Amino acid sequence: MTTIADPTLWGITLGVFALLVAVDLVLTRRPHAVGMREASAWSAFYIALPLAFAAWVWVVHGRQPAVEFLTGYVVEKSLSADNLFVFLLLLGAFAVPETLRQRVLMYGILGALALRAVFIALGAAALEAFSFTFLVFGLVLAVTAVKVFRDARQGHSGPVDVGRLRSVRLLRRFVPVSEAYDGPRMVTRLDGRRALTPLAVAVVAVLAADVVFAVDSVPAVYGITSDPYLVFVTNAFALLGLRALYFLLAGALSRLVHLGYGLAIILGVIGLKLVLHWAHGIWPAVPEIPTALGLAVIVGVLAVVTLTSLRASSVRVRHGVEGGSTLAPEGAGREDQHTQRSTAPR
Repeated sequence: MTTIADPTLWGITLGVFALLVAVDLVLTRRPHAVGMREASAWSAFYIALPLAFAAWVWVVHGRQPAVEFLTGYVVEKSLSADNLFVFLLLLGAFAVPETLRQRVLMYGILGALALRAVFIALGAAALEAFSFTFLVFGLVLAVTAVKVFRDARQGHSGPVDVGRLRSVRLLRRFVPVSEAYDGPRMVTRLDGRRALTPLAVAVVAVLAADVVFAVDSVPAVYGITSDPYLVFVTNAFALLGLRALYFLLAGALSRLVHLGYGLAIILGVIGLKLVLHWAHGIWPAVPEIPTALGLAVIVGVLAVVTLTSLRASSVRVRHGVEGGSTLAPEGAGREDQHTQRSTAPR
């Protein structure tokens, strides 16, 4: 497969990402609640960094790889925003204290990076060996688009019963789990023997969600570019900015009520792009969707669903107030998440 990266570029890239991960680990070593100023600063940094990388790719390797990277990054960032809904529900269901949430997210990001690297390598090998892999990826995205659309109709605000999660049930069959948080510890003492804390169980649940996310996101980026290097860096940039994005958007996620519909459209378009690319290789008369056009469609869809979401949220709030109903404050009904030792749901 063609790629813009040689072994030296791969080594430099992996070294830079390792440094960024090390910085994040240092920052999350001391548990603390993340404020809006800190989240905004890191979000701005993790947006400026891929934009600078895109400019470098444009100058050194040309317009097409740069457009492919930007398109893949926008897709990954969009999917990451939807993934945050799941993280928000999981962290709330496990009653993870505010001071420990960024640690759970950091562990989840590290696991996601490892999983994406495996999926990207497998995807590259499959695309190299079998041309119909593009068709398979396209069908996977089509099925995912239908699922995302159905989930959007049902809404993201439903409660999560952590006791019914497969990863949690499997873990509790083999390892004792305490019912109370013990600060930032993953392992504690329960009746004189070692046991996992709810923090460790929450990390496992987030990692299990990462597997599902990788199945969706890796084929989506391969629908934009077949360069494994660009696929990897788009995933890495999107994931490394996920922790800060969570704290920046946590209060606004509930207002993006139409995001799921937009993502369903985007996944459907990318799936169609993959199928057309596969068909073009067999029947040259079949047209393909240019990457630049795909980027324009993706950005346009995201802009439209953001505007319609904000408008719909404003209408709901206005009608709720005018109707005399009391709107529950965000987070109402949850257990206290500001204490270091809170009871985890069974």
